Amino acid sequence: MKLGTGLFTCQRRPDDDRPMAELYDEMLTLGRAIDDSGLESAWVSEHHFMEDGYLSGTMPALGALAATTENIELGTCIALAPLYDPIRLAEDTATVDLLSGGRTTLGLSIGSNPREFDAFDVPRDERVDRLADTVSLVRDAWSDGPIEHKSRFHEGANGADVTPKPAHDVPIMLGGSAKPAVRRAARTADAWCAPSSLSLGGLKKRVEDIRNVREEEGLDGDFTIYVLQHGFVGDSKAAAWDAMKDGYLYLQRRYAEIFSGEKVSELSAERRDELKEQAIFGTPDDVVAELDRYRDALGDDIHFIFRTYHPGIGTDRMVECIQRLGEEVAPRVA
Repeated sequence: MKLGTGLFTCQRRPDDDRPMAELYDEMLTLGRAIDDSGLESAWVSEHHFMEDGYLSGTMPALGALAATTENIELGTCIALAPLYDPIRLAEDTATVDLLSGGRTTLGLSIGSNPREFDAFDVPRDERVDRLADTVSLVRDAWSDGPIEHKSRFHEGANGADVTPKPAHDVPIMLGGSAKPAVRRAARTADAWCAPSSLSLGGLKKRVEDIRNVREEEGLDGDFTIYVLQHGFVGDSKAAAWDAMKDGYLYLQRRYAEIFSGEKVSELSAERRDELKEQAIFGTPDDVVAELDRYRDALGDDIHFIFRTYHPGIGTDRMVECIQRLGEEVAPRVA
């Protein structure tokens, strides 16, 4: 099992009076800590027009992380594919890949928030088709010679020769938990990322489906399963939960707003209990035991993105968690 962390969102909670520039400095500090800790990867997330400043510029953020790290995989988890010009996305991803020396993974999804689609003037009913088109177009853009893919949404792309090319074959990861999304990833991508809301049983079922689809359709090549879950490492379960809970529950409330398109003033007690049950937190022994459950169910060849970035809980606290994750957890699940 590989172990990475993130997802950097650079949100400023109402009780956080730091200027936004400090939140981006925090991201770079944490990126360096991840690189130094021996973990495998660091990830950024994307949303737009959020009053708390949720990170919107995934590629600039990855470029900055590329310049301040040396070894870790850097990726988007997840970039909202329908909102991008695929040519620009291909160029920007290639640039980050060159800056990082070939350490980039491009994670994509269809998106959901109506306000984002309206502001970018993209019809929501086209989002699945736009995702598929983006995957085909960026792959073609990174290959030798001009683009041959005939895009339904970007007719002028045909014949363009995107330069420079990436430093390596950039893997494309797709998100989503619905059966069509999972099978789309199996057929057209290099990886799939399981959302944190999936139970272990639901996750196992989808991983089996991916492996069956690829075997039945004779799809060769490496395919990576990424598993995303929130958590924290501390001196005890109570201490770890106390460290992460305010940032974690704040983030989940904002996600409820993003996905519903409606204001959510407070999470219900039932929802808070459910979120606590989903998260993985506690001592290194506690965390290893939970990760072993995933490994037993899914096999050794998964990449677990242990989501330790929770807005506003303190830079030093998150650095310490990252260090313990790298030193006291990762070697025991490798």
